[in-house]
Amino acid sequence: MILPMNDETANFEPTSDLKKIIAVVIPSYRVRAHILQLLARIGPEVDQIFVVDDACPEGSGALVLAQIRDQRVTVITHEQNQGVGGAVITGYRFAVEAGADVVVKLDGDGQMDPALINEFVNPIIKGKADYVKGNRFFNVEDVASMPKVRLLGNGVLSFMNKISTGYWKTFDPTNGYTAISSIVISHLPLNKLSRRYFFESDILFRLNLINAAVSDLQMKAFYGDEKSNLKISRIFLPFFIGHIRNFLKRLLYNYFIRDFSIASLEVLSGLAFILFGILFGGYHWMVSVETGIPATTGTVMLAALPIFLGVQFVLASVAYDVSLLPNQPVGPLLKRNRLDGELLPRVRSAMRCEK
Repeated sequence: MILPMNDETANFEPTSDLKKIIAVVIPSYRVRAHILQLLARIGPEVDQIFVVDDACPEGSGALVLAQIRDQRVTVITHEQNQGVGGAVITGYRFAVEAGADVVVKLDGDGQMDPALINEFVNPIIKGKADYVKGNRFFNVEDVASMPKVRLLGNGVLSFMNKISTGYWKTFDPTNGYTAISSIVISHLPLNKLSRRYFFESDILFRLNLINAAVSDLQMKAFYGDEKSNLKISRIFLPFFIGHIRNFLKRLLYNYFIRDFSIASLEVLSGLAFILFGILFGGYHWMVSVETGIPATTGTVMLAALPIFLGVQFVLASVAYDVSLLPNQPVGPLLKRNRLDGELLPRVRSAMRCEK
C-alpha cells in the first residue's frame, strides 16, 4: 500500500482517546554539522527524542548535551560503534521502555524533513499500518533529477528486497525514514537484526514473519552538503548475500514449517522439474559432443519440457506469495512484550538534556 502526501494527513490531529506518545530515534555518527539544526526542526507533536551517539568521533552526543535545552531529548552513547542498525536498535529499546506508542527514525544528516512526522505516524495511530517507510521514487519529477547510477542501484536492490521480504509493493528499501508501532518492536528479535546498512531490509524480513502490515509513504528527499556513507558499489555484494539468506529463511519458515500449501507443492514440483530437465539435457548434450551424433527431437523435448513446466510452477508460487501480502495490522492484536536487553548493543551512558 502506498500512502500519498496530502493536506488531510498532514493536518490530522488525534482526538484525546487516540492520543499516542510519539518518539523519535536519531542515530548519530559524523553528523555534528547537522544534528542541532535537525533537533530544532522537530515539532511539538513529538514527545520523546533519543539521540544515539554511535561512538561518534566528532562527539555529536556531547555537542547535543552542551547546546540543547529540550527536556524531550535524551542522548545515549554507545561504548563501541555498532553501525546505523545498532544505533536504531538501541533507540528502539529506550523508546519502548519509555512508553512510546509510535517510534519514528530520522537520520542525523538533515536529509529527512521532520515536518513529515505526522504523516508517518498517522497510519499507525489510525490502525492502518504497523510500519511506514518513505519512498522517494514515486513522483516522476523527483526521479528524473536523480543520478542514473542511484536509480539503477535502487531498482536492483528494491527487486531483491521484494523477493526476500515478501513485501512486493514496497520500493526504496534503503530509505531510513520510518515509523513503527512500539508493540510490533517488542515482538521483533532485535538482537538478530543487522547492525549495519542492511538493517532497513532485514527489519522488513522480520516484519513479514509476524505478518505486519507495511506501507510506503510518498516523500521528497532533502539533499544539502551532507555526504552519504552508503555506496551502492560497496554494499551490493553484502546486500545480495543477505537477501538470498533471508529469502531462503522466509521460504522455509512460511511454506514448510509454519504452513504447507499449494505454493509449497508448486515450489517442490517446479524445482524438481527444472533440476531433471537440466541434468537430463546436460547428460545427453555431453553424449552428443563425445559421439558426434545429434540428440533426437524427442530427447530435446524431454529435456526442455520439464524446464518449461518447472518455471511455470515456480511463477505460480510467486503469484501465490504476492497474494499473501500482509495488509491487516497485527499491532492492535498483540500484547507488548518485555525487551531483553542483554544481547543488545552496550550503552556507556544515557543523559537527558535539561533546561
